Amino acid sequence: MGKNERLKQRSANTILNVKDVKKQYGDKVILENIQFELKQGDCAGLVGYNGAGKTTLANLIFGKLLPDEGSIYRKKDLKVGYLMQSVDYTVHDFKGVLEDQSFEAIFETTKKLGLEKVQNWEDDRLHHLSGGEKLKLALAHVWASNPDLLILDEPTNHLDYQGIEWLVDQLRTFSGAVLIISHDRYFLDRTVSYIFELENKKMVEYKGNYTAYRIEKKRLLEEQKHQYEVQQRYKAKIEGQMENLKNWSDKAHRESTKQGSPSERKQMGFKEYNRVKAKKMDIQVRSKMKRLTAELEKNKIEKPQEEAKILFQFDSSGKRGRRVLEAKDLEKTFGQLSLIKKSHFYIKHGERIGMIGKNGAGKSTLIRMIQGMEDVTGGELWKSETMKIAYLSQDVNDLKEDATVLRALDLHEREQILRARTIFANMGLPEEKLQQTIGSLSLGERTRVKLVSMILKEYDVLILDEPTNHLDLPSREQLEETLDEFEGTIIIVSHDQYFINKLCDKLLVFEDGTVRRVEMKLDDYFSRSKSESNETDIEKELLKIDHQLTAVLSKLSVISRDDPSFELLDEEYSRLLKAKKKLTG
Repeated sequence: MGKNERLKQRSANTILNVKDVKKQYGDKVILENIQFELKQGDCAGLVGYNGAGKTTLANLIFGKLLPDEGSIYRKKDLKVGYLMQSVDYTVHDFKGVLEDQSFEAIFETTKKLGLEKVQNWEDDRLHHLSGGEKLKLALAHVWASNPDLLILDEPTNHLDYQGIEWLVDQLRTFSGAVLIISHDRYFLDRTVSYIFELENKKMVEYKGNYTAYRIEKKRLLEEQKHQYEVQQRYKAKIEGQMENLKNWSDKAHRESTKQGSPSERKQMGFKEYNRVKAKKMDIQVRSKMKRLTAELEKNKIEKPQEEAKILFQFDSSGKRGRRVLEAKDLEKTFGQLSLIKKSHFYIKHGERIGMIGKNGAGKSTLIRMIQGMEDVTGGELWKSETMKIAYLSQDVNDLKEDATVLRALDLHEREQILRARTIFANMGLPEEKLQQTIGSLSLGERTRVKLVSMILKEYDVLILDEPTNHLDLPSREQLEETLDEFEGTIIIVSHDQYFINKLCDKLLVFEDGTVRRVEMKLDDYFSRSKSESNETDIEKELLKIDHQLTAVLSKLSVISRDDPSFELLDEEYSRLLKAKKKLTG
């Protein structure tokens, strides 16, 4: 095949060509001199700081915006499917989706994505869509349009494991071109073969997936840093030489203008010599300056950004979406008992996850596996190497009973002590309690001591196993407020439905031997599941009884046997246990 034929074939495969595009709002330039092309079969990632212009560029490609300069060539009759972020969709948009003529194709896709009975969704249901449901419905609609070019803006922000796997599989066989705006490294690594980076209004193209891009970006940064340092050393050397020449020139000028003695004034030749010398020095200085300026302008190397700033771009702005835990085909067995079967799920930094399931479903076992206290039988349980885990068990009797609160926490520095006192005050533990021994505190107060210890040590993952068991209602509210301020990841195992619903917007559901991730609050999960099986009704009743048991235990833990109410509470406890036993059969 000749050169011209290859160029024609390449041109025929190009479905999008962006050339010298500029976009500004008022006086603020967002994009400048943007150039790239997409060919059939390309899958590229678009990355950059928040506010770098990624969504603006997507809107330009889609035709929603027009460039101020430059051109955007689209292949004739090109169909563009644009998945916006879920927050950009309205109820009206989703009504339109369900009324679309391609509904059957949409329904098939939503089913694969785990959305059930979409055809029966009424207006009220559409008004209460979770972020994940919005995304899946919008994604199904985009896919049903059979586009030639897909633009996906943060497609995994609310997408569960099932949805991500479906999307990865679809992208692998998609014949058109794809542009993915995402901070999700895991997703980009599995899908793209190019990375377009927007930075300082410009675009730079890198070959390979996200990991390859980061390696190359780091290499180029180090190379630029080295070249910049070489340039600065050369500049300093030339400037040093120029300074010497200037000093000599100044000296020559001074010599040439000296009045001197009568005999010296007669030595006109000497003065002329210094004048000539000074002029030569001036010429040399100007020549050196001109040469240096020309060289620096011709091969100018900008000072590179500090690596910390670049890391901040991906570790901080995308940190909320970075995965800290992921299970693939996870299995756990004890002898002949298969407790967890072929389970897939993940947890991202900053998420609040509620673990729900029957007693004995494997919640505590999974917690031990996450902590490394229990081996994985099959599959994989990946954990971030930098993850610092703190675990609050149901047992709060492991603190030294003869130590005061501050001594038990092993606090010595004034700043730490002041911070601890502030947190304790916010959690309803007054100053005088901090001087008491652990043994004199109630179980609820001991729980708060352990929680404060976890907060002070700056862990980024908190695993809380029935944290409200020994807490009264005011203490629970104070705990909710404290945890709500925590910026790390929280995993909660609790039968306190209100507590989980207040704090957690995502769930790990243990059901029929599997663990699955659910992108909704507990109330929404129960509402959706209510009519599906009688088993869920039993589950809710068990949660209710467990909640009542927790309340009774909380009261029993703070009174003595001599208290008049002790006997009545003990009888209520026995009644609830019998009711629970009857339900579990």
